[in-house]
Amino acid sequence: MDRIVELERGRRATGIKNVTLSEDFLADHFPEQPVMPGVMIAEAMAQLADWVVREGSDFRCVGVVSSYDRLRFRNFVVPGDQLRLEVEITGQDASEATVKGKAYRENQVVTSAEFTLALREAEPATVAQSTHLFGVIRPHRNGEKPIEV
Repeated sequence: MDRIVELERGRRATGIKNVTLSEDFLADHFPEQPVMPGVMIAEAMAQLADWVVREGSDFRCVGVVSSYDRLRFRNFVVPGDQLRLEVEITGQDASEATVKGKAYRENQVVTSAEFTLALREAEPATVAQSTHLFGVIRPHRNGEKPIEV
């Protein structure tokens, strides 16, 4: 996940993942015809959903994937592609969040999934670290309050 371009607190987000030939995972998948592994696309969606959870809890909570349901890969993603990731928290309680996600290349869905994040309390050092990293991937926009670091 390279950047968060839209965020609705605790509910949904849109992010960008740029796929470049310098990605470590492309060296072996596959050297002659590099293709982004589907599991890495699913991971990018999970990372975006985790940021929705973190920001929505003032960075005091983290989300870790506990299960994927209805994970579908519809097309290949190759170096030079830019993925637009969209995730929506469809349900949440104290211990888990359910998420729907899609990854698009241009306007074509390449991956979709429903998955569950197990929610855990963040360590104090993680709160400060997450706040800082969030400021990097979700920079201050006009009219928005800057992230305190």
